[in-house]
Amino acid sequence: MLDLLRSNGGFDGLLNGDDQITAKVIDTGLPRLRVIAKYGIGLDSIDVKHATAKRVPVLFTPGVNETTVAEHAFGLMIGVAKHFGFHLRATRAGLWKRQTGCELFGKTLGILGLGRIGKEVVKRAGAFGMTCIGHGNHWDDDFAKQHNLERVATREEVLKRADVVSLHTNLTPETRGFINKDRIALMKDGAILINTARGGVIVEQDVADACKSGKLTGYGTDVLAIEPMKAPHIFQEIDNIIVTPHVGSRTFESVQRQGLRAVNNLMNYLNGKLDYIQANPF
Repeated sequence: MLDLLRSNGGFDGLLNGDDQITAKVIDTGLPRLRVIAKYGIGLDSIDVKHATAKRVPVLFTPGVNETTVAEHAFGLMIGVAKHFGFHLRATRAGLWKRQTGCELFGKTLGILGLGRIGKEVVKRAGAFGMTCIGHGNHWDDDFAKQHNLERVATREEVLKRADVVSLHTNLTPETRGFINKDRIALMKDGAILINTARGGVIVEQDVADACKSGKLTGYGTDVLAIEPMKAPHIFQEIDNIIVTPHVGSRTFESVQRQGLRAVNNLMNYLNGKLDYIQANPF
């Protein structure tokens, strides 16, 4: 971000990964800055409201990583259910300690957020013999019927009924800190919580406390409130918490799709072609 601020606005387009594109960065680029192209789909690192006010389009790449992230979500589910965190630490220490895990088969999976990724998770849940319930803004009756997905009226009801809760919501003022001690109290004793959305959707201290107390069997996450992880972190020494470093969409296949789409978005916009995907249409 500092390099951008020092650039004195000498660019027409900005291709962005996870850097913070603040109002100050956007203003530095003006009046020359014409477009911001996001490598990925999460826009919480970009001040989209300010970009819109300044008539700067923000482009992004939906539809390129849902397969990869859904697979990662199931990897975290399996890891928590089978206590991979504990067993990896034990065997690396030369110990032969074992904890008894649980099966995903026959469990109720609650999906919060039913966009592309949430739907891909639902598809895979059927192969694991799980029952799916969900709540989200992108409800599709045909999809729900095809995949035996039950619509639940509120997010809180999903929390109450699910054995495993998988988060796939955007980070908004409404969802920030949604999973807190009060909502964890609604969940079943021994439930599993999975987060491949955004770290800010949960209150980290409350989730850590629930994992240490046994209220939750465990927490599997690919995201943190502050990234990269700053040590010491409250999650580091809790055996039933698995953290991966925001790599849910980082596979060879997905990186190629995201990179190609982001660059094509940028170049097509700058060249006057209409083949791009804009997040803040105006």
